Amino acid sequence: MFNVLSGLVIVWVGLVKKGTYELEQVPNISNLKEVVSDQINAA
Repeated sequence: MFNVLSGLVIVWVGLVKKGTYELEQVPNISNLKEVVSDQINAA
């Protein structure tokens, strides 16, 4: 459902990178956490 261009993914990646939230706090909505995790680990 979500991919790297999804707005919600972009927002969560930014929030995790800034330190506002931890990766564990990303909601388990469909594959959101997986895609955000992949983006954080790829950076």
